[in-house]
Amino acid sequence: MSAKIIISYDGTANEEDAIALGRLFGQAGAQLAIAYVSHGHDTPGDTQGLLDRGLQLLGTPGATGHVVNSPSTPEGLAALADSEGADVIVFCSDSHTAKGHVSIGNSAQRLLSGGRTAVAIAPVGLAERGAGIRNLVAVGDHDGGAAETAAALAQAVGGEISPVVNEQTDLVVVDSRAEAEAGRVSLSASAEHLVEVSSAAVLVVPRGTRLRFGAQQFVS
Repeated sequence: MSAKIIISYDGTANEEDAIALGRLFGQAGAQLAIAYVSHGHDTPGDTQGLLDRGLQLLGTPGATGHVVNSPSTPEGLAALADSEGADVIVFCSDSHTAKGHVSIGNSAQRLLSGGRTAVAIAPVGLAERGAGIRNLVAVGDHDGGAAETAAALAQAVGGEISPVVNEQTDLVVVDSRAEAEAGRVSLSASAEHLVEVSSAAVLVVPRGTRLRFGAQQFVS
């Protein structure tokens, strides 16, 4: 069974970048879903129209859409990920981020502080670039899971693993810090800095977690 991906989508600025990154994971064999967290002020027609637009942008057959009713976006997404057995939640960068860069929005930050699900963040402008995942870098301990996750992705898409992040890097896979509880996400200060200065998409995996793509299975 392939990794399951939830794309956070609300139709606002930079959200198409999250769709684009989710699509790239889909090309690596991941199962895709789009989720909108409603805070109780939407009509059913509005939410369905939003999901339909997101699914149309995604363009992936078999992708599903979910509306989550929750006062908190990160809590709603975390609950959905638990119920669906999802492995990754994908976010866009914060709306004030410069084009070609990554930044951590409030919802992503909450899930990067002890969440159970891997978090991916798309750089601003990814949807316009139409780039693939060809050059990957794994950052962290040899037993943390990032290296195996990056290798699985590279194999699924025909990409290459590079030793350092540079201008050609498409995706940086980051381990949670060694002190993190097993199966939980927690970034070190240096890793968070790397995320914030990156021009590549970022995937942060929970401590000791390895994601599998294509026909391979997810294990942790």
